[in-house]
Amino acid sequence: MSRSGPGTAILQASIVRALAISGLSFALAAGVAPIARAADQPALTLYSAQHEQMVDLIVAGFTKETGIEVRVRSGEPPEIANQLAQEGSLSPADIFFTANSPELMLLEEKGLLAKVDPETLAQIPAPFNSPNGDWVGVLARENVLAYNPAMIKEDQLPHSLLDLARPEWKGKIAIAPTDADFLPLVGAITAIHGKEVALQWLKGLKENAQIFDDNEGVMAAVDRGAVATGIVNNYYWARLRTEEGVDKLHSQIHHFADRDVGALINISGAAVLKSSRNQAAAQRFLKFLVAKSTQAMLAATEISFEYPLAPGVAPNKLLKPFDELQPPQITLTQIGDDRSSAELLREAGLL
Repeated sequence: MSRSGPGTAILQASIVRALAISGLSFALAAGVAPIARAADQPALTLYSAQHEQMVDLIVAGFTKETGIEVRVRSGEPPEIANQLAQEGSLSPADIFFTANSPELMLLEEKGLLAKVDPETLAQIPAPFNSPNGDWVGVLARENVLAYNPAMIKEDQLPHSLLDLARPEWKGKIAIAPTDADFLPLVGAITAIHGKEVALQWLKGLKENAQIFDDNEGVMAAVDRGAVATGIVNNYYWARLRTEEGVDKLHSQIHHFADRDVGALINISGAAVLKSSRNQAAAQRFLKFLVAKSTQAMLAATEISFEYPLAPGVAPNKLLKPFDELQPPQITLTQIGDDRSSAELLREAGLL
């Protein structure tokens, strides 16, 4: 998952709108002195595998509200999760905020996460949280099929994501198998259809697909007409639309229906490390993430285009209403921790 965002001007305008809606009317301009930290307030270390611009906005709001400084270390989701696993009880991290549930499930399985305060967990519907209360869901996004209407019509698109492994789709599909967002999809196919079906699907994609390093590359290729379709998460199209402008956009997105695995919902979540020496402040950060004011602020930005998970908070207007999505019936535990998905990708020759 690449965390790069829209251009500077768009980001600045989006941030101003978000701050106005949330009431966090503090200065973010370069050169403004940082907010003083009270002597008795700890500084938190956040390991982040989410969009950097969005995290910067969150951290600024949290520090404004609490006076607690947050130092951010950013990276790709699997890399950060593996780093935390290696650091174990010696990790300097207080909080982990990541784009996909498997990284959190991995650390939960290793016993490295502290229990989330029950009041914080209660702000988000239970299916989007850790099954054991070790992390809380923050945002969500939908897997979709981007397509170029000049090359293929929507009624010609496959009914199921699995159909893309068929020979008739050779040369018509783009994927980014090394992007962290692709791994949960493999995990979901494995859970619903079995390991052998998942492996054969991946082998079919290897024969059929143009391969890109990340979902931005897939989305850009579809939009410029280099390939007819591409597997991405919904926000890549919305971000490109915002960046390029609706008049210059040449692509659309297709939402899989009938609970097909192609309509998988990915959950972004956050956790406090059990080894953190700043447990109270770290728990306060999680509480801030799921507060309705913060969720509304994030929904108003034109940075990430993810769905807020707090009930009653409307998503960005570019997104299909959350209650109209038709995701597969699968739990976060079934999706797993990415390890088996990575093994299947290697077996299929995609890693």
